[in-house]
Amino acid sequence: MKEKIIKDVDSEIESARKRFPAFHSHHEAYAVILEELDELWDCIRSNDLDSNKYEESIQIIAMLHCYIEEVLQK
Repeated sequence: MKEKIIKDVDSEIESARKRFPAFHSHHEAYAVILEELDELWDCIRSNDLDSNKYEESIQIIAMLHCYIEEVLQK
């Protein structure tokens, strides 16, 4: 399972960076991460078994990775 998660996170990072530029600030990264957290929370609250909890979780991990790489390690 660990390998699948890593593969999915890498794919999400690649996809996100094709669509959006790298983070420019802590504030920008925080806003994006918060939006992803809100989307996961909406899935959880819906109590829908078919919701995208896994996908939303992968997006959160991917954006946290981008924050660390693009903002914290500059």
